[in-house]
Amino acid sequence: MKIDGMFRDRIEAGTLLAAKLKKYKSTSGIVLAVPRGGVPVAFAVAKELGFPIEVVLTKKIGHPMNKEYAIGAASLTDYFVIPHENVSEEYIQEELKLIRANLKKMYARFMGDKEPADIKDKTVIVIDDGIATGNTLLGTIHVLRKGKPGKIVIGVPVASKSAMRKLSTEVDEVVAVMVPDEFHGVGAFYEDFGQVSDEEALFYLDKLREFRKAS
Repeated sequence: MKIDGMFRDRIEAGTLLAAKLKKYKSTSGIVLAVPRGGVPVAFAVAKELGFPIEVVLTKKIGHPMNKEYAIGAASLTDYFVIPHENVSEEYIQEELKLIRANLKKMYARFMGDKEPADIKDKTVIVIDDGIATGNTLLGTIHVLRKGKPGKIVIGVPVASKSAMRKLSTEVDEVVAVMVPDEFHGVGAFYEDFGQVSDEEALFYLDKLREFRKAS
């Protein structure tokens, strides 16, 4: 990482994050990547820890006035919403239909016909490329708890202070390489923050599977 506090790219960010998660290396665990941006970061972490990797499929529910602002999250089977004024139940249900249609396609794309991993009693490390509000991850945590993991850990290269406070009360540990005083969006802390394509995400997922078979 350069002295100006920016990561070169997601792989470098993941390598630095892995160093902070080394204590979990001896545990029975799994890395769950938030697609698509979290996959290269998760690849570097999973490779270092010797954990398998899967994608965690939740999507944020955006506010009707600003879709980028997360008011909750949805999975294929559950959802979580923080109540907001001027957000109707009808809007939520319509968003759920759209989100779940996309999640079904995404699951088939990344996981094929593979059944989701059993996370019971395991250390589950959820990886993304950064956290702004934390609202999307709250939904992810809500869904993961139903699998009765032994521990839920969130790992990110960069997070806002407010997100750290919010998530720290919900999981066993939140690990971040950087928690800056001023936060202007995740992308501001990367030199290369280009959008991760499906093909790039699949490349890293397949690469780790090959690495684990060979080791």
